[in-house]
Amino acid sequence: MTRAEQIAAFRPRYQQDLVSNIERFFEPRRDTCPWCESDRLRERLRTTDLLQHKPGTFVIDRCLTCGHHFQNPQLNELGLEFYYRDCYDGLGRETAESLLGAPRSRKRHRVAAESLRPFVDPGRWLDVGTGYGYFPEAARQVFPKTTFHGLDLGEGVAFAEAEGRVDQALRGLFTDLAPSLAGRYDVVSMHHYLEHTPDPRAQLSAAHTALAPGGLLQIEVPDPGSAYSWMLGRWWVPWFQPQHLHLMPCRNLQQALEEAGFTVMGTERRVAHRPVDLAGAVVFLLSHLLPRDDAPWHAQPPSATARRMRKVLWRSSLPAVLAAYALDLCFAPVARRAGFSNAYRLLARRN
Repeated sequence: MTRAEQIAAFRPRYQQDLVSNIERFFEPRRDTCPWCESDRLRERLRTTDLLQHKPGTFVIDRCLTCGHHFQNPQLNELGLEFYYRDCYDGLGRETAESLLGAPRSRKRHRVAAESLRPFVDPGRWLDVGTGYGYFPEAARQVFPKTTFHGLDLGEGVAFAEAEGRVDQALRGLFTDLAPSLAGRYDVVSMHHYLEHTPDPRAQLSAAHTALAPGGLLQIEVPDPGSAYSWMLGRWWVPWFQPQHLHLMPCRNLQQALEEAGFTVMGTERRVAHRPVDLAGAVVFLLSHLLPRDDAPWHAQPPSATARRMRKVLWRSSLPAVLAAYALDLCFAPVARRAGFSNAYRLLARRN
């Protein structure tokens, strides 16, 4: 089936979903911070879906007391299903795999795994939010004798098992599966996963359950305190609306880990930085300004003229994207040291 045929086949379901008001996709708006319960909230960001361009407006609020950033109102289970659909699976599978499995991503995964070598020789390792299993595949090069399990909601985890990237696929919610995994793992990893979850503290509790005493938890998440987040505004890629529900300052996550029964062993910002901020902002801006592409959540496909115009304009814009990416790479050494790092990584031991 061609992509055009897939879009035509999926369009009736999307149009049916959009008949009713999309407000049903959201929880009630909060008046207090979900992290510290303070009522000192300020709107930080208001944006649209810059990933797939599905309808909707999304707000990120910042707590003035603890610095926590969160989507408010937050997507409910129905909304999460709608906005994730065809992003990593279905229509979005090819793009997702090409980005997640890119050579630079694989190299980063291996470096992250190597950072654990001084602390553990794991027998079993659980990668939560594993997607298509590219992180376990890279980590296996560092720990060839380790058994790797991958956990995720999407169909990618089954594909990862079929491709041999994980030894066992676990499909479902980590918080639901954790009791059946109690004490089984020497390492649990969560790379750019925690910010996608409705309740990050519940995920830390699930990791504590799944880990053996003395086991290690490695977490990598976006840093909402990055100078890029202020400079680029809504075009900063790690806001990643509507999928990122919580963006936690490092000190908040450290405190939550200690409360969940962990000892924080180290924090790393420089290595966690991904030099894509400027290029990502240019891509987001272009995709917002150019004539839209065909997608089943649009009532009608674009005209042939609009498609041709989009194709020509996109090709003519590629030099701008490449120039921005070159700047990202050139500025990366400074960014990692000057408050521009867009992510941080924590390593914690289960008490």
